[in-house]
Amino acid sequence: MQILVRKLFQRVSHKQATRFRAYCTKKVADIGQPSSASHPQLLKEGEMTPGITTEEYISRRKKLLELLPEKSLAIIAAAPVKMMTDVVPYTFRQDADYLYITGCQQPGGVAVLGHDCGLCMFMPEADPHDVTWQGQVAGVDVALDVFKAEKAYPLRKLPEMLSNMIRRSSVLFHNEQTAIPTYVNLEPFQKAAKNGKVEDLSNVTHELRWIKSPAELKLMRESASIACQALLQTMFHSKTYPYEGMLSAKVEYECRMRGAQRMAFNPVVGGGPNASVIHYSRNDQKIKDGELVLMDVGCELHGYVSDLTRTWPPFGSFSSAQEEVYDLILETNKECLKLCKPGATIRQIHNYSVEMLRKGFKEIGILKDEGSSSYHQLNPTSIGHYLGMDVHDCSKISYYRPLEPGVVITIEPGVYIPSSFDVPERYRGIGIRIEDEVLITETGYEVLTGSMPKEVKHIESLLNNFCHGMGMESPNNTRAASIR
Repeated sequence: MQILVRKLFQRVSHKQATRFRAYCTKKVADIGQPSSASHPQLLKEGEMTPGITTEEYISRRKKLLELLPEKSLAIIAAAPVKMMTDVVPYTFRQDADYLYITGCQQPGGVAVLGHDCGLCMFMPEADPHDVTWQGQVAGVDVALDVFKAEKAYPLRKLPEMLSNMIRRSSVLFHNEQTAIPTYVNLEPFQKAAKNGKVEDLSNVTHELRWIKSPAELKLMRESASIACQALLQTMFHSKTYPYEGMLSAKVEYECRMRGAQRMAFNPVVGGGPNASVIHYSRNDQKIKDGELVLMDVGCELHGYVSDLTRTWPPFGSFSSAQEEVYDLILETNKECLKLCKPGATIRQIHNYSVEMLRKGFKEIGILKDEGSSSYHQLNPTSIGHYLGMDVHDCSKISYYRPLEPGVVITIEPGVYIPSSFDVPERYRGIGIRIEDEVLITETGYEVLTGSMPKEVKHIESLLNNFCHGMGMESPNNTRAASIR
């Protein structure tokens, strides 16, 4: 157990912390996003974004063109800036397809890919007022020199130039979910759509993104490792600070201190009966002695996300009823992991999990019979999903598709018993999910979140023998200080 703790209970070292805030003393060009010149602590020479080389981005474009018909044109828009209030934007996150093809992490651009033009980027132009308030942005020169576009133009030239490109094309592809009026409202685009010559590009890009490259898998392993370390620190923290909001803040702090740019999604921190709400996000309740807490978390590292869930008793011990249900979910998790291999499908693994849980719920006494329609009230979710640049990655790829080496999925059996559900009282309000991130390999699988404990005896031992308050003020003292 002590070896496990030494491996997992890793505080952020001074060296780790300082390398994420190192400064460059040389005067280098600001291109609106990190480069190897401006951020050598993040990017190596030859990388366009951290961990992904310029050559890999160029290869992605070539592979996309190979999947597109002759005389076709692909149009990909950057994600827009979304506003919280009239002057306060939400934190910007780039559209995954646009980032995957261009390497540009900034809003406002439109990329066009075709057999004749190669990659053509239309870039926003920042006026002095924008630069003063928001900083530099990548322009035409950066598109050519850094993103390695064959052609680049100011965004104001898009209506004329893209209209001509569309007229010369036999079919158009674009992402229907991220389409913007800048090009959709063009007369040639409207005409092509009316004639049935506009198709969804995500059917093609998801095909490319489904199998991860070695460089992508390295980032995903690192993202998973950060999330595991952060969640373990949060587990230790939970006994002293059993508040959903504090645990949410703690896990985000630990992820960011280890280099993550953001959380992959708002952490789910469900204490007691809140754990039976599958995507609970209020995170505003105190967790009582005797209750479990379910935490579903993930972080994003340079465009690649992680996703895992653990459920535990913050005060150190599972009740007999909680342990009974937990053991069933854990056994289902382990058996489903064994099915992860090339040729299997998420749907097959899901069906196996349903059979296993139906049988187990009946034996425990949660279901009256295995065929009960009530099962879907207890677990309406899929056993898992694809994972990559998005949390539910490559949504155009069917769950009936045979898995291949390089695909990353989640395995996440669970049970969500509402307090009002007709079961013995000792089971009411219990919510349990155990989620792991799994890479399909040539010979089977690799659990990317395998370092995060999930056995009852390990969890109880860690909570009771190694838990401490991490040097923070107590909640009562914090509250008292705030009202003086």
